[in-house]
Amino acid sequence: MEKIEEQFANLNIVKRSSGTEEPTYLLDIDTSKTVPAEKGTLVAVLCSNGLIRIYDKERLNIVREFGGNPGHLNGVKFANSCDIVYSSCTDSTVKGWDARLASEKPVQLFKGYASNIFISFDISCNDHVICAGTEKVDDDALMVFWDARINSQDLSTTKDPLGAYSETHSDDITQVCFHPSNPNMVVSGSTDGLVNVFDISADNEEDALVTTCNSVSSVSYIGWSGKDYKQIYCMTHDEGFCWWDLNHLDTDESITRLNVQDVREVINLKGSVLDYLIGGLYHEKMDKLFIVGGTNTGIIHLMSCTTSGLSHVTSLQGGHAATVRSFFWDMQDDSLLTGGEDAQLLLWKPGAIEKKFTKKDNMKIASSVYQRVRTHSNDSYKRRKKQ
Repeated sequence: MEKIEEQFANLNIVKRSSGTEEPTYLLDIDTSKTVPAEKGTLVAVLCSNGLIRIYDKERLNIVREFGGNPGHLNGVKFANSCDIVYSSCTDSTVKGWDARLASEKPVQLFKGYASNIFISFDISCNDHVICAGTEKVDDDALMVFWDARINSQDLSTTKDPLGAYSETHSDDITQVCFHPSNPNMVVSGSTDGLVNVFDISADNEEDALVTTCNSVSSVSYIGWSGKDYKQIYCMTHDEGFCWWDLNHLDTDESITRLNVQDVREVINLKGSVLDYLIGGLYHEKMDKLFIVGGTNTGIIHLMSCTTSGLSHVTSLQGGHAATVRSFFWDMQDDSLLTGGEDAQLLLWKPGAIEKKFTKKDNMKIASSVYQRVRTHSNDSYKRRKKQ
């Protein structure tokens, strides 16, 4: 653990994003997975003004922007084998743009069923399947699936769904997360408190459901962890944390590794406080799960997870001036990207020479991210067996 503590404690800010005319919350971050040496890594950031900004990682300059009009975008994710960046949209679509092209027109458009409002999504590790979760409309909260493969014979950019799961969640599906190495495994989380694990190679939803875990609260974040990624964890909107081990599904042992109702009440931060959780990261090399949280003044806390509980590792200060909303940990170079309600994107690296920055004034603004237009329809959903 000393090595991890050192690594995190040695993180210093090496770059701060250039300012923009319109201050926005930075809600989600991902980086390109394919890195030709001459092109460099791209960073995609979802902003509360409805745009996705593409940055050059080393300089943190804005390269281009994409918008979701007429809908509002939720989440941002790069494909694993190319530079297409995806986001789900409240206009019943998931959109994909080529991050290296200046064109604002999506190169892929995945259309949902009538009245679908997509608020979560992910793409499988082999880039074959996209799954998006909907808000509950009438009595339905759906996980909708598409074939994401680009077919050189089919020049159409628009795709209809392969089918949908509709029976396993009873409220908004806030999180969808595919397994990092098994393209058939996906986990979903909802405001109904349930975290469901599916094997989508099965013929129908009932057979696909591997297990259901109950967080007893609205799910805000989910992820995979552990050796071969056979554990799942979630965070809740009231700052709870749950961690389960799928290795124990067919044994008499409990699958629950840890269940903390409110992390704020149990964590000892040595003179600081924890106001919220942001997300988690599994450090594969160290086989350790960490969760990330922060304060309303921009301090970032890193905490380690064991079956005995949560412990404070280190805190990062002097970067953000307001609530931190997003982060991305790069396992390749152990760098950290963070985005906040102060409209700043920061790049942290271990052992780097610390540069002197002046904290920007708090640019916290009223976010429009929750001001969605809800459309209700009695249209029945077409259900087709997945090909």
